Formats: sequence, C-alpha cells, structure tokens
Amino acid sequence: MSFWAPAPAAPSKLRLYRKLSPLAGIHVSPLVLGAMSIGDSTWAKESSFKLLDAYFDKGGNFIDTANNYQDETSEKIIGEWAETRGIRDQLVIATKYTSNFKRGNGSFAQIVNYTGNNTKSMSVSVDASLKKLRTAYIDILYVHWWDWGIEELMHSPGQGLGISDTPAWVVSQANQYAKDHGKTPFVIYEGQWNVLDRSFERDIIPMCRLAIAPWGVLGGGKFRIVAEEDTEERRKTGEKGRTTFNPQWERNENEKKISYTLEKVAGQVRTKSLTATNHHPVAIAYVIAKVPYCFPIIGGRKIEHVTQIAYLESIVPFEPGFPAAMIGDGTKSSAMLGMSALFASQSVAQPISLAKKR
Repeated sequence: MSFWAPAPAAPSKLRLYRKLSPLAGIHVSPLVLGAMSIGDSTWAKESSFKLLDAYFDKGGNFIDTANNYQDETSEKIIGEWAETRGIRDQLVIATKYTSNFKRGNGSFAQIVNYTGNNTKSMSVSVDASLKKLRTAYIDILYVHWWDWGIEELMHSPGQGLGISDTPAWVVSQANQYAKDHGKTPFVIYEGQWNVLDRSFERDIIPMCRLAIAPWGVLGGGKFRIVAEEDTEERRKTGEKGRTTFNPQWERNENEKKISYTLEKVAGQVRTKSLTATNHHPVAIAYVIAKVPYCFPIIGGRKIEHVTQIAYLESIVPFEPGFPAAMIGDGTKSSAMLGMSALFASQSVAQPISLAKKR
C-alpha cells in the first residue's frame, strides 16, 4: 500500500469521525452509544454484546455509561466485551461519578461518601469503574450531576473532562476557575435536549461553546409514529419508553404534535434508510444541525440530510426567556446596540452540515 494512500471510504456515517471539542482533540463517532440500558436488569449479556458488536463493527467508537447504570452491571459488561474483543484502546469510553453506585447494596453499612462531587466520592468511584471496565484509564470522566464545591472539584486528582445535568452558571464559573488556576476545564456537557424540550437552548448552549452530548433526543420513547400510538396493545406489552423521570408514558398533545411532524418530515426527505415509518433519524439530525460539536447519546442509527429545522421548531413555540429575549443570544447585535450604530455580522462556529457532498 502506498504511504500516501487515503483511508478507505466510510461504510457508515459512524466511521466519519469528528474532533470532540475545541478544547479536546480526541476523535469520536458522531453518535454516542448510550449504555444506560445495558446490564443484567434489562438485557442478557449475549444481547448486550450483540448491540455493542453492531455499533463497533459499523465504526462506532464512543460509548457512554456511568458508575451506577443497571446497578453497576453496565460498566462490567462493557469492560468484559472490550477485553474479550481486545479493542479497549480503539474505544472512547465515558463514564460518570456522583451517583450512589452502592444503592441497595446491603453489605455496605456506610454509603454516605459513595455519592456527591467530593474528592472521596470521585476516588472511590473511579477506582471501582477502572476495575469494572477492566481498563487502566478512563477517556472521559463526567460529573454526573451537580452537588457543590467548585474549588474542591477543580483541584481533585484525576478531575475529568465532562460535566452533566448542571446549571450553566456553575460550568462557567468552574471553567473560569480552571483557567485562572492552571487546571483542566470541562470540554463536554451532557444534558437533556430534543426538538420538543428546548429549555437546553436558554442558558446551556449559549454558555457552552464546547462539545454537547444530549440525552433524551428521542423524547424518552414518546416520539412515536401513528402506527405506534398509545394503544391497548402497548399497555398490555408494557412497552412504555423511559419512565425514570416521568411515570406518565402516554403522550400529551405537544408530544403527539411533534411525533406527527417528525413523521411528516421523514416522508419529505425519504431515503434508503429514512422512511416515513422511521422518523428517529430526523429527531437526531435536528440537534446535530443546531450546534457545531454535538454528539447525541443514542443507539447505532444512521443520520441523513434534513433541512426542515424551522418547520420542526414551528410546531411547538419556544420562548428563549429572559435575558435572551431582551438582549439576544449573541448571534447578532442586540436591538439596543442597534439604536446607536450599524454593526457588522461576525461569524461563529457552525454545525457540521448533514448534506451529502455531490
């Protein structure tokens, strides 16, 4: 093979790798395989291995888990799978600490320091995750949710690169503290975001200017097509989608509106892998097309070209709220500035286009 021979054509879009963040040069697949459901309480190990194999064999290399997912079995299965296939160094594995991963374990009399953002919790959790994942290192360590103590967190040994489910002001303050004190700033934020629930766009996205890994992109199973309505059959089978944070699995009117609209858009941009009965790629493409560094946490699905963002957003009105409604979001000069002079438009980083190159 010639020294200058280019890499072979990508068999799937999962093999079209992207730089993670302006602050982190590691390259990852455009879709993250979320491992929250991998584990003994949901799938048998064989089924989990098949899912992981399918994702990896199509070029996927970015896996998201946590210390407490499926009572710790998610990390254990991922670790065993990677070791069995001998591919650990080919993967980018993100895990999390903060949640109490010994919840329900009767053999522990004291579990108070198995949770929280404190240094003790981090040390105990990381040590356990390394053993479960059968690895010597963790690629991305997330703060799973905000507890307290920016200074302690940013000085903790092994402080990771990611933060999840945390107010925007905390992330901004933590990253400024890191810059001022020569510490590692956060480079990726994980939180809930989809075409219906856009509260993420009020503070988190304007604050970030770093990588985003949204979860709940498919509405927790509520973005369903007409053929998957809230029927009596669904009630009998128990196929109710994600109910961890909201036990109400039957859809409200806004959820139905978005589902019908996603299905309509899927029909408009119908391709070999995107049909009128497969509208999930539309929901995934929506978030990717909105920001420059976006890596949705989802299964190993493909993404095709979508241009109907404005139409999707028009179905359920979104109000940015204060102060963006007053001063703008930074993409152009505010109306108040415009009263004094004309201002040139200055470009900002744009999302990677999903359009196919001709």
